[in-house]
Amino acid sequence: MSNKKPNVYITIPLPEEAVQRIQTACNTEMWREDDPVPRKMLLDRVRNVEGLIVDTDKIDAEVFDQAPRLKVVSEYGVGYDNIDVAEATQRGILVGNTPGVLSESVADFTFALLLGAARRVVEANTNVQAGKWASGIKFGQDIHGAMLGIIGLGRIGREVAVRAKGFGMKLMYYDKIRQRKAEDELGIPYVELDTLLSQSDYITIHTNLLPETVHLIGKKEFEKMKRTCVFVNTSRGAVVDSMELYKALRDEKILAAGIDVTEPEPLPRDHPLLTLRNVIITPHISSATEPARVSMALLTVDNVIEGLKGRMPPGAVNPEVLRRFSS
Repeated sequence: MSNKKPNVYITIPLPEEAVQRIQTACNTEMWREDDPVPRKMLLDRVRNVEGLIVDTDKIDAEVFDQAPRLKVVSEYGVGYDNIDVAEATQRGILVGNTPGVLSESVADFTFALLLGAARRVVEANTNVQAGKWASGIKFGQDIHGAMLGIIGLGRIGREVAVRAKGFGMKLMYYDKIRQRKAEDELGIPYVELDTLLSQSDYITIHTNLLPETVHLIGKKEFEKMKRTCVFVNTSRGAVVDSMELYKALRDEKILAAGIDVTEPEPLPRDHPLLTLRNVIITPHISSATEPARVSMALLTVDNVIEGLKGRMPPGAVNPEVLRRFSS
C-alpha cells in the first residue's frame, strides 16, 4: 500500500491550528487571499486533488468533471447551498459541513443586530461622528416584554430563543418541521407563518437555503408585519427578497432591519439598501469570532481527514456515500 499523502486544495485561508492538523495527513495548497479564488484557477487546481476545502465557492458538475480523483468536499461553515450535493452524491463524493460549533456565536450576533437596529445604535453613532449629536434620531423600541418570532428552530434558532428569554421576551416560532422537543424544553409555541409575521415585534430568520425557502420573505410577508417590527436575517441572503426589504424599510412598513447576509454577496455599492438609515448591514460575519472560526476550521479539516481514511466525516451531509466510497 502506498504511503503517499493525498492532495487537498483549500480555497480560503485557515487558522494555523487547522493548517497544522491537516498537513500531518495531507499535502495541501491553500489560497491565501481575502478575495475568492478565481473560477479558472479553481478548475485548474482541483485536477489532482482527493480533498477540497471551500467557503462560498460554487462546487458543481464542472468542478467535479475537472477533479476525477476527488473524494471529499468540506464546507468551511454550516450552509452548503453552494455545493451541488446531489451531483456529489451521484459521483460518490462525500460532502461535509460544520454544524454546532458556531451556533452560539451566530446567536450572539443575531442579538447584536436585533439590539442595534431596535435602539438605532448605528444611526446614533453616525450622527455623533457627523457632529449632529442627537439631531433627527427617532425613538427606538423596547426589547423586554416584546414578542420575538423565530423562523427556523434549529441549533441557532434555539440559541436565539435562550438569549431572548434572558431579555424577558415572549416567544413563538415557525418551522416547516415541528420541533416538539425544543417546544417542551424552551416553552416556545409553534404557530403558522402568517401568525408569526402579524404578531411579532421582532422577527429573526435561521432557516437553511433550499428551493422552497428562496424569497420565503417577500412583498406579501412584509405587508403582514407590524409597522414597529424589527427584522433580522443571519441565515442566507436569498431567503429574503432584498428589493422588497428595501421597499418595506423605505416606506416604513417595518421599523428597522439588521442583516448579516445579502443577495448577492457582496452587496453592490449602488444597491438601494445602502441608501437607508434604518438598516444595519454587515458582511456575513455572524460567526466571526476567533474561537468559533478555529473550531469551524478544525471540524472542516477533520471532515477531509476522516473521509479520506474511509471513515465517516463528523460533519457529513451525505453519509450514504460512505458505503460506495469504502467498497
